[in-house]
Amino acid sequence: MMSWLLLILTLPTGNATTRMRAWRALKACGAVVMRDGVYLLPAGAEHRARLAAIAADVDASGGTTWLLEATGGDYAGLFDRTAEYLQLAADIDACRNGLDQLAIPELARLARKLHKAMDAIVELDFFPGQARAQTGMRLDELDAALRVRLAPDEPSARVAVIARRDPADYQGRLWATRKRPWVDRLASAWLIRRFIDPGARFRWLAKPADCPKKALGFDFDGAKFSHVGERVTFETLLASFGLEADPALVRLAGIVHYLDVGGLPAPEAAGLQAMLAGMRARIADDDALLEAASGAFDFLHSAFKEEQ
Repeated sequence: MMSWLLLILTLPTGNATTRMRAWRALKACGAVVMRDGVYLLPAGAEHRARLAAIAADVDASGGTTWLLEATGGDYAGLFDRTAEYLQLAADIDACRNGLDQLAIPELARLARKLHKAMDAIVELDFFPGQARAQTGMRLDELDAALRVRLAPDEPSARVAVIARRDPADYQGRLWATRKRPWVDRLASAWLIRRFIDPGARFRWLAKPADCPKKALGFDFDGAKFSHVGERVTFETLLASFGLEADPALVRLAGIVHYLDVGGLPAPEAAGLQAMLAGMRARIADDDALLEAASGAFDFLHSAFKEEQ
C-alpha cells in the first residue's frame, strides 16, 4: 500500500519573502497541491527531509506547519508528467527537423538544453511510464542523428575478439583516419602517439576508401582498429595494446565513450566537448588540431593520475 507525506502549512501573511521561498521550494521538489495549504509527496527519506526543511523555515518565520505520513489512496495521477514530456518531445522533433539548417555549435547547444530539460522532468517523475520511455527514445534518436551530422562516416560496431598486440610491432607507422577528427579520433590519435607509437604519422582521409594499403586505419568501417561491440575505437586500442591497467586512461575512455556514443555521463565531458568544439571551429589543419587537442588530453590524463 502506498504511503504519502502531507505538509500542511499556514504561511505568515506579512512575510512575502517566506511565502515565495516556500512556494519555490515546494515546486522544486515536485510537491502537488491537494488544496490550499496542503501539499503531497510520495513517502521517502529524501522527500521527508526536503519537506521538513521547508516546514522549519516557515515555522521560523512565524507560520505554522504539520508534516504527516498517511497510507492508502491512489494519488499517483496527480504527479503525471505526460504534458511536460509531450512538450519536450515536440522540442526534440523540432530540433531533429532543423538538423540540416542549423550549424553544429547551435545543434550542440540545443542538444545540451534538451538533455537538461529531460533530466529536470525525470527528477520529478515519481511514477514513470510510457511517456518517459518514448521521450527518452526520441532523445537517443536525436543524439544518433547529431553524431551522423557531425561525422557521417562514423563506424558501426562489429562483433569480434580483440587480439592483444605488441607495441614493438607498431613503431614508426603511418596511421590513417577520417579527416576533421572529432572526440574518438582525436583521443585515439593522441593515445597512439603518446602510448603506442611515439613516431606515428597521421593521414587524414577524405573518405575511408582513400586509406593507403600500408597505413593502419582506425575509426572507420574496415579499419584495423575501430568500434568493437560496445567499445569505441579509443577503448579498442586500450584493450589491443594492454593499456587498461592505467586507471587514468580508463577514466578518460569513459569520457570519450560518452561523448562519442552516449551512455554513462562523466562530469568532465561537457568541458572537454566545449574545448574540442572550439578548437575544431578555429583550427582548419587537422595536424594542428591534433596538436592542440593533445594538450587537453595530456592535462586530463595528468589530473586523473594526480587524483589517484
